[in-house]
Amino acid sequence: MKRDAASIHARRRSRLYDRLKEGVALLFAAPEARLGWDTEYRYRPDPDFLYLTGFGEPDAVAVLDADRRRFVLFVRPRDRERETWTGYRAGVKGAVRDHGADEAHAVEELPKLLPDLLRKASTLHYALGVDPERDRTVGEILGRFRREARNPLRGPVRVLDVTEVLHEMRLVKEPEELALMERSCEIAARAHDDAREAARPGRFEYEAEAAVMRRFLEAGASGFSYAPIVASGPNATVLHYVENRRRIEEGDVVLVDAGCEYEGYASDITRTFPASGRFTREQEEVYRTVLAAQEAAIAKVVPGRPFQDAHDAAVDVLVDGLLSMGLLKGKRKSVLRKRSYERFYMHRTSHWLGMDVHDRGRYLDSEGEPRLLVPGMVLTVEPGLYVRPDEKKVPGRFLGIGVRIEDDVLVTADGNRVLTASAPKSVEAMTSPPAPARRRLPQRRPATGTTVRARPGRRPRARGLA
Repeated sequence: MKRDAASIHARRRSRLYDRLKEGVALLFAAPEARLGWDTEYRYRPDPDFLYLTGFGEPDAVAVLDADRRRFVLFVRPRDRERETWTGYRAGVKGAVRDHGADEAHAVEELPKLLPDLLRKASTLHYALGVDPERDRTVGEILGRFRREARNPLRGPVRVLDVTEVLHEMRLVKEPEELALMERSCEIAARAHDDAREAARPGRFEYEAEAAVMRRFLEAGASGFSYAPIVASGPNATVLHYVENRRRIEEGDVVLVDAGCEYEGYASDITRTFPASGRFTREQEEVYRTVLAAQEAAIAKVVPGRPFQDAHDAAVDVLVDGLLSMGLLKGKRKSVLRKRSYERFYMHRTSHWLGMDVHDRGRYLDSEGEPRLLVPGMVLTVEPGLYVRPDEKKVPGRFLGIGVRIEDDVLVTADGNRVLTASAPKSVEAMTSPPAPARRRLPQRRPATGTTVRARPGRRPRARGLA
């Protein structure tokens, strides 16, 4: 399995060398983040670093030489005492044996060895502005090269952002990545069934959150891919509501926005349902409008169409619904031109999905136009309508209703595939009792064999919405 993983990451590095053409790329692993005085959050590797190296430990540095097609990795050395406290380390030998490094060194040797690794390159591919301390280290090395006028090897004369190339690579998913994303979506879809079963009148929002988390962990996910939202009643009109403390009342709709991270890949699903098993007339009107908007948007997720088309299709349907329900007044063209619908729909319909819940990659092309979709891209489709309880000049019966429906969609060669289709969303499904949930999903071995080592502690909560 480790050899399979090493070959996948070696293939990615080869593609990176081809795209860089020349020079040296320099990447740093994410630092550990402190939780309180003397403990840390559970460690989450930097996705860019993990994507190219498969190495999931902190304090690592990768040097990728495109001219010589050589991969050098600096890592924490083996340390029996520290490993007893915080877990095993790959060490220098493991970096070569298990992660495909052509050469590896203890990270303490970085200041001594890095200048010579960079000196022969004319271009340094490095992401400035991410970490001031790392920027200072790189700046000092480049400044030293400038002062050494007698040395014929002057080092890099230009610095380019490595993420410009790397994030374009990450945007189009490989088969191994899609297998992990499908598993992540499968787990999350089942968790939403559990949430609907738990979110009954008289219970608390956090009970549904607990049901979701239980499913994630039982199925082998590492946890949430972002802070879960369990929003009942008027809380569903708050886009990033994460307190999850309210008691669910009879007649509430409950909005659950939750996805998991599985072997480094995120899912992102939202479902909205009536806690008591039946929508009010107004809740159902809003729900059907949002569902129709989502179906119209998904139909635009096909190769060759601009990314923007899904959003435009959703807005068209939502505006018609807002006018029909009396939430907006006036002429349709005027509503669209003035964007007055943004009172009730203030976010975008889609975002990229992958190793980050808001995955990396540009949304516009080099000309500033919405980029065209190609097979292998994965994006969310998540329209919604939110009528705040204090909204003015709207029919009172709609106040406090919030609905969002979100799926994860893969662009295929001949159209699209909804990776989260196993999570029900029809009106009939949302008003029927959840199907009896199998307590355990069948376990599957990781498709890449990537090892992500974790320290004790809690995972930080990151918010996700288009």
